[in-house]
Amino acid sequence: MARRKIIAGNWKMNMTPSQALKLVEELKPLVVNDDVDVVYCVPAIDIVPVVEAVKGTNVAVGAENMYVEDSGAFTGEISAPMLVDAGVKYVIIGHSERRDYFNEDDAFLNKKVIKAIEAGLTPILCCGESLEQRELGVTMDWIRLQIKSDLANVSADDVKNIVIAYEPIWAIGTGKTATSDQAEEVCKGIRELIAEMYDQATADAVRIQYGGSMNAGNAAELLAKPNIDGGLIGGASLKADFGKVVNYNK
Repeated sequence: MARRKIIAGNWKMNMTPSQALKLVEELKPLVVNDDVDVVYCVPAIDIVPVVEAVKGTNVAVGAENMYVEDSGAFTGEISAPMLVDAGVKYVIIGHSERRDYFNEDDAFLNKKVIKAIEAGLTPILCCGESLEQRELGVTMDWIRLQIKSDLANVSADDVKNIVIAYEPIWAIGTGKTATSDQAEEVCKGIRELIAEMYDQATADAVRIQYGGSMNAGNAAELLAKPNIDGGLIGGASLKADFGKVVNYNK
């Protein structure tokens, strides 16, 4: 089945509100592609101005993080209802930087996935292996464990609507990129796992992105693969080249 491509920019901890507005204006004419869903996942402080700035365009806004409770004494956190009320549509969950720097484990990430779905947000669920794990030959074992844990008690109907992002940790921000065949192999394995956990229809519906130094130069080759349905773009989403990734098919 034909799955609609989804290209999401992950700005990480970059862009002040004024810088964000300048970038959005620069990108507006460059990211128009009726064949692709375009998402900017932005720092919390940029959400409100960016949501306003993209109104009337083809761009949706995502958050880079959220907490598992709706409200309460959790200083510094941001909740799913806050994101929804601000106009956010997507939320990144399980990025390797959150797993690594902030010690977020799969049990906690599973709570985030469930909370996001309950709130009507679309999770962009990240998974991926380290260079050591790849060299040991346990890439799929590791990713299967992550996904099975992160999707515990999530229904097939809900899984069909989430986005899974395969991001080999060794290719994030390093300039190294998995070959298109390496990326396809893992994305295919993820789809086979979803079929095993749920059914083939669910596996055929779920969109799987590749994240890890995707850029204007390699996007077309990666996105031509049958099981790669988009990209989660880091550094390249902060410049005009992001438009070339979005328009990889032009």
